Amino acid sequence: MFEGHDRVKRSTFYRLLGGGIEFGEYGHQAVVRELREELGAELVDLRSVGTLENIFTFEGEMGHEIAQVYEARFADPTLYERDEMVAYEDDGTSLRVRWMPLAGLRAGQTPLYPEGLLALLDR
Repeated sequence: MFEGHDRVKRSTFYRLLGGGIEFGEYGHQAVVRELREELGAELVDLRSVGTLENIFTFEGEMGHEIAQVYEARFADPTLYERDEMVAYEDDGTSLRVRWMPLAGLRAGQTPLYPEGLLALLDR
């Protein structure tokens, strides 16, 4: 997950890595491409977990997203040994990525977006 900040709300949150689906691309292809672009990592054993629709406000602007959530494994098992990694957005912005225990997120210490993600993962 990566840690994000909303300067308007003065709040911190977590999100899974991923991104947009390009025209002519299936969701499972998009998640493989996005993780390859952001982390330089290959995914294997993809499985659809579900879909979430989220209407939100970020940095004072309304947003609407439909998120397809996938479970997968990294092809390189050494990635699981790292406490932190750096991911890069298309514009070169870096994101600090780390493993987060779901128990802490369930306790409500810091929100996980999109809303409903924890419930979807618990199914």
